[in-house]
Amino acid sequence: MKRIFTIAIVLVGVVLAAVIYKQFQPTDKTPEQAHVNQKQSDHDDHAEKTDQDHNEEDGDRKVARLTEDEMKELGIEVRTAGPGRIKVHVSLPGEVTVNADRLGHVVPRVPGIVREVKKTLGEKVQTGEVMAVLESRELADAKSAYLAAKEREDLALANFRREKELWTKKITSEQEYLEAKQKLAEVRIELRSAEQKLHALGFSESFVKKLPSQPDVDFTYYEIRAPFDGTVIEKHITIGEVLHEETEAFVIADLDTVWVNLSIYQKDLPFVQIGQKAIISAGQGLPDAEGTISYLGPMVGEKTRTAPARVVLPNEDGRWKPGLFVNAQVVVSEMEAAVAVPKTALQTMEDQSSIFVRTEEGFEPRAVSVGRSNDVNIEILSGLEKGDRYVSKGAFTLKAEIGKEAFGEGDEH
Repeated sequence: MKRIFTIAIVLVGVVLAAVIYKQFQPTDKTPEQAHVNQKQSDHDDHAEKTDQDHNEEDGDRKVARLTEDEMKELGIEVRTAGPGRIKVHVSLPGEVTVNADRLGHVVPRVPGIVREVKKTLGEKVQTGEVMAVLESRELADAKSAYLAAKEREDLALANFRREKELWTKKITSEQEYLEAKQKLAEVRIELRSAEQKLHALGFSESFVKKLPSQPDVDFTYYEIRAPFDGTVIEKHITIGEVLHEETEAFVIADLDTVWVNLSIYQKDLPFVQIGQKAIISAGQGLPDAEGTISYLGPMVGEKTRTAPARVVLPNEDGRWKPGLFVNAQVVVSEMEAAVAVPKTALQTMEDQSSIFVRTEEGFEPRAVSVGRSNDVNIEILSGLEKGDRYVSKGAFTLKAEIGKEAFGEGDEH
């Protein structure tokens, strides 16, 4: 027992001696070196933490890197952000119709039998051109009445001159002279009446003067002539049929201009005014046309609850066919925006309206706040600055590409 106690005392002494020896040994590093080492250690820890933060941030950012060839293949177009004009408009349905101010219903002015038809449906005509020829007994009677009145006037005039000369020489009485004068006046009234009837049938002054020298066979022929330049859009005449004065033989229209009749809904009435611009579109490959509202109806239809409006369109090339259904975008106001982009540039990313901006790293979605808009453009209030390069077309495709990369399904760009 005493031996064990002695061994324990020795061991404790050895341990204490080792501790005292280590305490008084000189250190390998000075305090300055220790401080530098500590600082370097702290810096390494900070750098490691910073690199880790950057790696996490890069992992959160959605950036698409595309080459020019890839952009072209995906149909991506880039523009420079800048100011723009936003036109606010209302959309109205409409229909193309014939210009009613240039529409003619051609009827014969005398009844007769159709002997010749010179124009067909869809054919163009010029002012005064013969469209059909009738054989008319009533026309022959009218021409005969004029010629007879003309002969009576010649006889009455000769008799009046003779009676005047005899009365001047005191050979005949004044009563005979006055009777000859009255007869001449009556005949001239009949002649003017017959002449006016021919004018009412469409014959010119020169035609009437040449009538006495015309052959008798022409007395029964009546020519239906075009009242103005146009196109035959209806034809109701055939050879051999009997036409009456009220029969509509042809309908011609000048299609160089057409009307677009629009229907204005009650909610849009306060905004539509005469003189406003309207973009007319029919689809089906037809290019849009721009016109001006020239007429606004004063009443709202009881059945349709819409008011009529009209736009006159030039139609020299004939592309606006009457009967086409169209849509009109009527510009009701215009405003300037500091930054405006096409609506095709706007995409929703994480429940936020975003625009892809081109940076040095690639295409990056940037959250934006929007303002006023129409069907084409939209105002950007913040998030996109003037001069920024952004994707104006193909943004949806770019969004899909980023989505693929996020899930590891896309190619490495």
